[in-house]
Formats: sequence, C-alpha cells, structure tokens
Amino acid sequence: PVRERIQRVVLLGPSHRVPLQGLAYSTADAFQTPLGSIPVDRAALASLQDLPQVRPLDQAHAQEHSLEVHLPFLQAQLQAFSLVPLVVGDASAEAVCAVLERLWGGPETLLVISSDLSHYHDYRTAQAIDQTTCHTIEALRGQDINYEQACGRVPLQGLLLAAQHHHLQVETLDLRNSGDTAGPRHQVVGYGAWALHETAHVST
Repeated sequence: PVRERIQRVVLLGPSHRVPLQGLAYSTADAFQTPLGSIPVDRAALASLQDLPQVRPLDQAHAQEHSLEVHLPFLQAQLQAFSLVPLVVGDASAEAVCAVLERLWGGPETLLVISSDLSHYHDYRTAQAIDQTTCHTIEALRGQDINYEQACGRVPLQGLLLAAQHHHLQVETLDLRNSGDTAGPRHQVVGYGAWALHETAHVST
C-alpha cells in the first residue's frame, strides 16, 4: 500500500511573504503540527549543497503557509515519513527541475507541489481560467502557466519539466473552487489536484 511505502515527502511551495531568489530550505530538524512532529530529512538537504539555486533561509519558512497547510493531511494519510521542505522564489523551471531530479528517489519518495489556482474572479470566470490551466498541466506545458493562473507556477513548471524527462503522464483528480464549498461565488479561489504516473507502453 502507498501508505506504507512512502517514507519521504519532498514538498515545494511558493514564497508568499519573503522575496527570494532560488529555493530555500529550513535549518529546523523537524516540523510540528497538532498531530505530531515530522523529522526533516537533513541528509537529503545536504545532497543539495552544491546546487547554487538552493540555500538555507529560515525566514522564508517562518510564516509560509504553502507548505505547512499540507502537513496534517500527509500525517493523516501516511505512516511515519521524513520531510524535505523547500520554499520556491524566483527561479527557472530548469533550476527547480534540477533540484527535483536530485531528490527524485524511488517508490519511497512522494513529490508534492503546493499551489492555488486563479484568485478572486467570479465563479464562472474562475472555472474557465482553471479549466485552461488544467488542460495545460495535463499537456505538461508548464511554460504556458502564468502567475495569475497558479501562485505556485514556478515549482509546478519545474515538476512538469521533470515529468517530461521521466515520460510521465498527468491524471486530473479534482478541479473546483471555493464557491463549490462554503464560500460565496462572487470572488473565489481555484484549487486542483493532479497525479503523475508512468506512461503505459503499448507493444506494437
């Protein structure tokens, strides 16, 4: 089962509060939630030391919600796992991809990219924008995603580039916005969930 197989989560999200060049990791040994403590994989972070786009910056993590919002869900769904938390600022898709390639691992590693989709449009406009973004993600065209479509476009672009290298295909799991839940529909925020799978090889 996936729950038992995954031992490490590589979690990337955009920086909302701290201007940042490249990717930043925390010097903390663990991240804490009400569900318990998650150890940081210091060995994995050490393996990134020679990459110029990666540096320690605790300030980038101090009040950044894009990573920590996922932690309780991961704790509820997985057994014990270690965490590789990276806040992403101004970086190229190639720079992010190089980091992901270094951390790629095998079946024990789960890569998670955090991002909202469109912000503060009315319900129907948001649906149209987010549907376009969804098709772009499914086509692995990260270069066509702009900041208005996804606040986490930079780490997302890096993952989609890595997905091309690894011949992965995208499955859309869900696509909706805050107007589908408890929120009003005159201003909504879009959300989606996608999974990457190995492309099935068909014999001819």
